[in-house]
Amino acid sequence: MTNVPPPAAKRVPKELVLHGDVRVDNYHWIRNREDPDVLEYAQKENEYTDRAMEHTALLRERLNAEMESRIPEEDSSVPCKVDDYYYYERTVRGKQYPIHCRRRGSMDAEEEVYLDENELAEGHEFLAVEAIVTSPSHGRCAYTADMDGSERYRLFVKDLASGEIIDSQLSDIWDVVWGEEEDCIYHVVLDEVHRPYKVFKHVIGTNPEDDILIFHEKDPTFEYLRVSKTKSQKYIVVTVQSLTKSEVWLLRSDGSGDPWPFRVRAEGVKYYVTHIGDRFFVLTNEDAPNCKLMAVDESAPDPESWVEVIPNRESSAICISDPIPWIEPFDGFLATYEREGGLFNINVLDLNDMTSRRIELPEKCSAVTPMFGTDISSPLLRFSCSSLAVPNSVYECDLRTGELALLKKDEVPGYDSDRYELSRIAAHADDGTELPIFLVHRKDIRRDGSNPLLFEAYGSYGDFEEAPTPFSSDRISMLDRGVICAFAQIRGGGEMGGEWYKQGMMLTKKNTFTDFIACAEQLIAERYTSKERLVIRGRSAGGLLVGAAMTMRPDLFRAVVAEVAFVDVITTQMDPTIPLVPGEWDEWGDPRIPEHYTYMMSYSPYDNVVAREYPRALFTAGMNDPRVAYWEPVKMVAKLRELKTDDNLLLLVTNFKEGHRGGSGRYDSIRQEVFACAFVLDSVGISE
Repeated sequence: MTNVPPPAAKRVPKELVLHGDVRVDNYHWIRNREDPDVLEYAQKENEYTDRAMEHTALLRERLNAEMESRIPEEDSSVPCKVDDYYYYERTVRGKQYPIHCRRRGSMDAEEEVYLDENELAEGHEFLAVEAIVTSPSHGRCAYTADMDGSERYRLFVKDLASGEIIDSQLSDIWDVVWGEEEDCIYHVVLDEVHRPYKVFKHVIGTNPEDDILIFHEKDPTFEYLRVSKTKSQKYIVVTVQSLTKSEVWLLRSDGSGDPWPFRVRAEGVKYYVTHIGDRFFVLTNEDAPNCKLMAVDESAPDPESWVEVIPNRESSAICISDPIPWIEPFDGFLATYEREGGLFNINVLDLNDMTSRRIELPEKCSAVTPMFGTDISSPLLRFSCSSLAVPNSVYECDLRTGELALLKKDEVPGYDSDRYELSRIAAHADDGTELPIFLVHRKDIRRDGSNPLLFEAYGSYGDFEEAPTPFSSDRISMLDRGVICAFAQIRGGGEMGGEWYKQGMMLTKKNTFTDFIACAEQLIAERYTSKERLVIRGRSAGGLLVGAAMTMRPDLFRAVVAEVAFVDVITTQMDPTIPLVPGEWDEWGDPRIPEHYTYMMSYSPYDNVVAREYPRALFTAGMNDPRVAYWEPVKMVAKLRELKTDDNLLLLVTNFKEGHRGGSGRYDSIRQEVFACAFVLDSVGISE
């Protein structure tokens, strides 16, 4: 490793005063991306990182070759039938992005490529295509594209007969859906602080200034806004949500009539609406922390008329991926995706006799994702399923019989799942709360305390999707080198329902960090690993998690990987001009409130860096990141360099042309994963 000293950021003291408390921030100036010194410093850190990791070049070459070899170069998704068309996407050898295709009438018909993302990416170093929706007649396709990682999408409408782009006037787009009319779309736009806040009706080819405003959310704490169409095709649904409440507006998809609120918002109440036949079904957390399902007649949907269909259950929570409820309607059935004991399951409600049954999942400790269909008359439910040890599979369940059919299982060249073991253990928080931990490792691993272990968690926003995590072919390179991979379900996430989330937010947020530390100590106590071989990794709010763990218990870990990490909690949450901040006050607290300020100061990683020894660390930042500003991890590294008393390696990678999600192409994303894995392996003494 190079002996060249790391760069040192200049110190420009700035006093930040709130509630009589004075903080001196020597690196506040890094927030100004127009300052050439900022870019120069970040570039010097990148150059230092390159030199410091030169000795891992051969390891990275091997990792890259291994991970690329597991990519199915020529692959195709399971076709989805929409009206008379079968839609699917495929990948081809050497291409970064998917190709979107369809066939009319049957899968034996001639293939039509209606959108090739590789063509869109030409001349760009980044591409993210978010929404792809076809018009009611299937003659047009609307899609949104981000070319710099800023998550500010431009809307394009393509005529599928001519192949021409017939409308590309709309920018700062967040979401889009077609109405019933061939020339009419509904789209969500972002404000100046990246908050989706307005829904417009746009007629293709007309001046956007003539667009009709459908909905305007003025409350800055509402940071979620999605527009969709019910599976019955009858209604356009506008769902707006803060972290504590939501509201749904409906509009007939034929454009007739005015939009109306389904129910006026109320503090602490979230609800979501779908439609089947002549009834609305409403999922809500009102007096139901794990959510209950209600039904009401379409002609009189007043809340007083709602009838309970599925009650709140203490042991099982219906899943919501904000603000999308994981429920799917069918003629005669309704499927709900749920979590029980931290594990996924799927329940099917028969709407004729109101009985329910559970679909038996084929893999234990499965990660399940719905594949929402468009045909409400079909009795076939599709979902994907994987585990830490078993690659992803797509299943189809006949809701009439419960029969499960495997449609596709991902092939991973050279991988044999029988070589690996998946297990679940538990740690206990100081208050006795049981904390599930999922592990995967080679079967020949011995629990003697000598194993390298990579430990991850998330624990924020009530997110239920983080653990157990789905299969990753990239992870095999770690497992085959003897690394144990562990994932914890900690409070602040949503794996155990609404109360689990509330116990790790606002003025209980530190439970998230102490839960994680308790899990790390349990992994050591059960001799899966040792302090000298334990590496922790987190991304975004998970970066806050590992940053807080690093400053609370720097003695417990060998190394830390904190990607696009939210670490400067107080300074960010004090500034409502930063994207999404007002909506985050319900998650972390509002530092303008003295009690919140004191509590947040007690864990904010940046504010708790002091003169002491710290583990090895790799931080990453995205210069175009709209969610976690680049300057948070950059400032964190600068302050650590100033104060830490050890000579442990500290690295920063700033991606100048990317955002929060990192590289967009499948090969580019592998290169970033390779670098992180090489850092982890190098930290625990594995060089090949």
